[in-house]
Amino acid sequence: MSTHPLPLDGITIVAVEQAVAAPFATRQLADLGARVIKIERPDGGDFARGYDTAARGLASHFVWCNRGKESLAIDLKDPRGLAVVRRLVADADVFVQNLAQGAAARLGLDATTLCAAHPRLVAVDISGYGGDGPYAHKRAYDMLVQCEAGLVSVTGTPGQPVKAGVPAADIAAAMYAFSGVLAALLRRATTGLGGPVEISMLEALTEWMGHPLHHRMHGGETPARTGLAHPVIAPYDAFETADGEHLLLSVQNDREWRRLAEQVLGRPELADDPDFATNTARTAHRERTDAVVAEVLATLTTRKALAGLDAAGIACARLNTVADVAAHPQLAARDRWREVESPVGALRAMLPPITLPGGAEPRMGAVPALGEHTEALLRAAGMTDEQAAELRRDGVIA
Repeated sequence: MSTHPLPLDGITIVAVEQAVAAPFATRQLADLGARVIKIERPDGGDFARGYDTAARGLASHFVWCNRGKESLAIDLKDPRGLAVVRRLVADADVFVQNLAQGAAARLGLDATTLCAAHPRLVAVDISGYGGDGPYAHKRAYDMLVQCEAGLVSVTGTPGQPVKAGVPAADIAAAMYAFSGVLAALLRRATTGLGGPVEISMLEALTEWMGHPLHHRMHGGETPARTGLAHPVIAPYDAFETADGEHLLLSVQNDREWRRLAEQVLGRPELADDPDFATNTARTAHRERTDAVVAEVLATLTTRKALAGLDAAGIACARLNTVADVAAHPQLAARDRWREVESPVGALRAMLPPITLPGGAEPRMGAVPALGEHTEALLRAAGMTDEQAAELRRDGVIA
């Protein structure tokens, strides 16, 4: 039985990218079969290479976002380096960049300019706040955008706002860039034309603020920060078990409350008690509701509590650590881990969440060393060995 090829086999992407937003987007495309040529500065490359050394000497951010790519280390400020990249773009299907606002335009590598010269090209500009408006030229690191988009205002405890523990603004922009490229390629397949794609980190994350934003805009109160509790559902929080772990449980309706009261709490009378029988009542008496649940779970081991909640059909989860996730039995049972090659050897990585049954497995290629593919890409761009040697001597490539 033949296997369907990866959906982006034959697609070539050139990316002038750094940090997370653009690299994470192009990594998704590489996993689905695209060839991704990553343009990096000769003097250190993508600055995410230097964020840490946690991945056996490599930066964990870089390992996460850059597998399966070819690294071309070249100075775009040198006309000879820029000319090489222009030649690569002329033969590419997609171009992605997330340089500081205005930098790509100064190089003639902004989406509008490139698409005018190459009508079939899909060109993506990723920025912090968009190409115009009063914030266009503000620096836009992930945590700054989390603040501007209001995410921090609804995350944390009543006394302490906190940022998300992952780069939510970068990831949001990356995933809209990823889906934007796929949509533009589909449009090109039917019209023959590519075109610009514009992604703003602020707009991407503001879209993810959908529930609290719409709640407030359309007449509701600003949602309160409630830690792990839900602002309008009770019980919906984390509770400590007898062995010191924490479980989060969620009762979504009054039928579930009855099952919890009867089968787990051993307090069947609470199912009809007017102070607890409805979600409105339980929320109004949240402290009492939570205290009843906490008292019982504190007497049960995590294993016994999970078994009882599952048997009663109550949504629940362990509060796993990052180490717990790396050893998660569900991921192991579904065979979601692979090894990816890198300059320091094989590194463990998870299969991409997009699964295409009956198709080839995602192409989880190696994490490139800085400039690992420079020579081969220069030759492919028509440069002689003598010309490449001159560029290396002048510090234009690495």
